[in-house]
Amino acid sequence: MDKTEYRNLIKTINYHMDLYYNQDKSEISDYEYDNLMQQLKQAEKEHPEWVTPDSPTQKIGGIAKREAGVKITHDVPMLSIEDVFSKEDVIAWVDKVKSLHPDCSFSVETKIDGLSATLRYRKENDGKLHLYLCETRGDGLIGEDVTANAMVIPDIPKTIDLPFDSLQLRGEIYMTHSDFERFNESREREGKKTAANPRNLAAGTLRQLDPTVTAERGLKIFVFNVQQGAANLSLSHSECLDILKEKNVPVVYHKRCFTADEIISVIDEIAEMRSDFEFDIDGAVIKINEINFRDDFPQGSKYSSGHIAYKYPPEERVVVIDDIIVDVGRTGKLTFTGVFHDKETGKPARLCGTSVSRATLHNQDYINEMKIGIGGSYLLFKSGEIIPKLNGCVDEPENIFKAPVFCPVCGSVLVREDDTADIRCINPACHAQLSRTIAYFASIDCMNIIGFGENIVDALVKDGYLNSYADIYYLKNHRDELIEKGIIGKEKNTDKILDAIEKSKSNDASKVLAALAIRNVGKQTAKDIMKHFSDIRELASASVEDLSSINDIGETTADCIVKFFSDEKNMSIINKLADAGVNMKVTENKDKSDKLSGLTFVITGTLPTLDRKEATELIENNSGKCTGSVSKKTSYVLAGEAAGSKLTKANELGIPVIDEATLFEMIK
Repeated sequence: MDKTEYRNLIKTINYHMDLYYNQDKSEISDYEYDNLMQQLKQAEKEHPEWVTPDSPTQKIGGIAKREAGVKITHDVPMLSIEDVFSKEDVIAWVDKVKSLHPDCSFSVETKIDGLSATLRYRKENDGKLHLYLCETRGDGLIGEDVTANAMVIPDIPKTIDLPFDSLQLRGEIYMTHSDFERFNESREREGKKTAANPRNLAAGTLRQLDPTVTAERGLKIFVFNVQQGAANLSLSHSECLDILKEKNVPVVYHKRCFTADEIISVIDEIAEMRSDFEFDIDGAVIKINEINFRDDFPQGSKYSSGHIAYKYPPEERVVVIDDIIVDVGRTGKLTFTGVFHDKETGKPARLCGTSVSRATLHNQDYINEMKIGIGGSYLLFKSGEIIPKLNGCVDEPENIFKAPVFCPVCGSVLVREDDTADIRCINPACHAQLSRTIAYFASIDCMNIIGFGENIVDALVKDGYLNSYADIYYLKNHRDELIEKGIIGKEKNTDKILDAIEKSKSNDASKVLAALAIRNVGKQTAKDIMKHFSDIRELASASVEDLSSINDIGETTADCIVKFFSDEKNMSIINKLADAGVNMKVTENKDKSDKLSGLTFVITGTLPTLDRKEATELIENNSGKCTGSVSKKTSYVLAGEAAGSKLTKANELGIPVIDEATLFEMIK
C-alpha cells in the first residue's frame, strides 16, 4: 500500500466511523468495517512514520452531540477494547499476560452490540446509592448527559443498596430483537422509514430529546465494568460483577477462567448461545480479572488496558434463489424480496441459530450488481445483526431479474426517480399505498381534517368506503351506515369528523396542492408555487418551463408536477374533489406583505403570545421563510423562553437572534 492509498483508506474509515458513532446508522457490516481497520493497522505497522494522532487507530469513533444534551467530561476515560480476529491471537495475548503474572485469571464475557454509557451514583440520606448522572461515551473523554432518558429505562437501577459513598458503572445500553421488530412494524404501518439494526436504533433512542420516546421504545442495559468505586471493588473484576448481580444490577454473562484452553472453551460456548440471546452480540471480551494487574499491559490512548475482544467471524451459507417477490410499499416504492433454500440441505438456511429463507434485495441496481436471478447461488451471512444479507454471487443465474414495468397492484406505469435507484408507483389511488396517501391528505400540514387519523382511514379503506382521497368528501352520504357499523365511532364522534371534513373544503389551494402528495412538493413548496397561479386547474396546465422559472423550483420538481397532472386518473380525482365543493382557488390574504422577503427564520423556545404555528404563518404571510435548523443561510433566529441548542448554534455562527417584539416591529 502506498501513502495515497493509505490516506484514502483513512478517509473511508473516518466516513464510516462518523456514520456509526455520530449518526447512528451504517452502510457496511461490522465485518467489513473490521477488515478496513485491519488493513489500516497492517499499513501502520509497516510504515509507523505515517501514523498521526488523528488516525482512526489512535482515536475513539464518536463525538459528543451537543444537540442531545449537556457535555460531560468523564471522570474515567471511556476507551475502546482492542479487537482480535483469531483464537491464535487470543492465546498469544493470554500467554503474554501469564508470562508476567502466572497466577492471573480472566473473565470472559459477552460483548453486547449497543451504546456504551457510564452511570454515576452517590449516597443519599437513606444510606443507598442513587443514580444522578448517565453519560454517553462520545469521544471517550467527553460525552453527553442523557440522565433524563436513563431515568425512564426500567433496567437501569435508580438506587443500589451498597455501603459506598459513590460508585460509577459502565454498561452497554441495547435493544432486544422483539422491541426492534415492534418498532419497525409500527414504522411500516405509519409509512415511515424503518431502522437498520437494533444498535443504531438504541443509540438514537438514548439520544432522544423527549424521554417519553425513550420510554416507549424499551431500552435495556448490561453493566460490564466498575469505573470507580470502593477499595473492595478494585480487586477482582468477576467478584465485582457478582456483587452487583446480588443487588439486582443486570450484568453481562461472564465466566472466570484460568487457562487459555478454558478461555477458548467459553468463547465457543458463547458462540453456541448466540441464537438464544434476545439481543445482538458481536464478540467475546477477555479481561484480566485481577484489576491491579491491568496497568502492566497499557494499550495507549485509544484502548483500555488489560482487555481484548475476540470478534466472531460472520456465519455464511450458500443459498439458491427460488423466487423474487415484488411488492409495493406504503410510499409507492417497489420492494424486492429473495426467497431461497440452503444449497446443501435444501431447507431454509440456518444462521445464528435461526432459520432464514428470505432476504431483502433492496433495488434494481443492487440486483444487477449482485447478478441476482432465479436459480443463482449466493453467499448469505449475518454479522452481528438480525438482518440476513447476500454477500456475493457463487453461481450466476441464466437471467438477471428485471423489475416490472407496470405496478403489480394497480397496473399503472412505474417511474424510476432521477438520481436514485427507487422505482415507484405514483398512482394515488393504488391500494398498496392508499391508506398512507389518504392519511397524508388529511394531515395537519395538508387539509387538516382533525380526528381523521390513519386508524380510521385504514378501517374505511378496508370496508371499501375510500378508494381515493376524493372519497373523503362523499362519506357524509354514508353517515347512518358508518354510525351503525361504528367505523368512525358513535354518532357524536362521526358527526364531529364529518363536520371537520366539511370545514376543510374551504382551505386555500396551496393546502390542496400539498395534500396531493406530488413528489418533492411539500407544504412550503406548495405555497411558493401557488403564489404564481390563481387556482389548481391553472397549475394543471403549466409546463415544465413555466414551473422551472419559479424560484427554488427545479426541473425535477417541475417534471413531477407536470407528470402528475398529465395522468388521467389523477385529474379524475381532482375533478371529483372540485365537484364535492373543495376550494381550488387561491384565497386572497389581505394581511400579506413582502416585508420579510428573502429572509429565512428559525423558531426556537416558547414565545410570549404566539405558538410555533402562528409564528410560522406570520412570517410566511410576510413573504419570509421558516426552516427547522440553523445554518449559515439563516437570516434570524426567533427565540423565546427555554430556547435550546438552536440558540447555541446561532450564537456560534453569529446569526442575529430576535424576540417576538422585534418580529412585530419588522412587519409594521
